[in-house]
Amino acid sequence: MREWLLEYRLMRTLLIIGVILLILGVTSLFVPLPSRERHGFDVGEVSFGVETTRRELVHPAVSAVLIGGGIGLIIASRRKRR
Repeated sequence: MREWLLEYRLMRTLLIIGVILLILGVTSLFVPLPSRERHGFDVGEVSFGVETTRRELVHPAVSAVLIGGGIGLIIASRRKRR
């Protein structure tokens, strides 16, 4: 009985992680990530500079790996061990 419970928890955990990866993968296709850069110099206690913010999408290969990993974990969670 205890073995069944451990297997159920493992499969449930795989399913949850798979769904999270799938959602992150699909989201990464559409939502850009911000990145900030500061350009300038400091002279004593005075600093001169410009801060720029860019928003870029992640590479499609990263999204594909997240989606594929999520689908793989969801399929693995559905298979029963014998």
